[in-house]
Amino acid sequence: MFEINASYWNNLYRKNNLGWDIGYVSPPLKKYFDQLTNKKLKILIPGGGNGYEADYLYKKGFLQTFYLDYSDEAVKSFRKLHPGFPAENIIQEDFFKHKNKYDLIIELAFFTSIIPDNREKLANKIYDLLNPNGKYVGLFFNHEFKLDKPPYGAMKETYLELIKDKFTVKTFEIAYNSIKPRAGRELFFIFKKK
Repeated sequence: MFEINASYWNNLYRKNNLGWDIGYVSPPLKKYFDQLTNKKLKILIPGGGNGYEADYLYKKGFLQTFYLDYSDEAVKSFRKLHPGFPAENIIQEDFFKHKNKYDLIIELAFFTSIIPDNREKLANKIYDLLNPNGKYVGLFFNHEFKLDKPPYGAMKETYLELIKDKFTVKTFEIAYNSIKPRAGRELFFIFKKK
């Protein structure tokens, strides 16, 4: 299988080959963020990339929003795009080595970047990083891409199988407000830690 590492991602950012990046906060996530009221939530956005969601949350007063990426070029790009985001909330690290606790972990194209053999490891890590009653919220693609490198899609059943022992499903449905190219292809979910 194609090797996915920090160099791979750095190269994509250098070439600006970011097909997943829409240039602003994804509408389904923005709608979810806009109904949050507890500004004390500790939030992690792994595989943060250009970080529109992290910056949006921080500017809305969620001051414990943390951006995480292990690509030097992604972090550089994030800092350039969002100079007001606090340096102490930027984590450059391998997600699987990260140690902290959060109330909310946001998913946006991170799952699709993880080699399928590591999906169970990913689900376990998300569970471990969440506080009791913490939530894993975001968007998944609801189809396979059949590629040997990211994005790696999956079907709804695959996600449910991965989380069944760890999370309670609060919402898991086709996003009604996806951007046009992704309409009918994104699943919005809210999973609560058991």
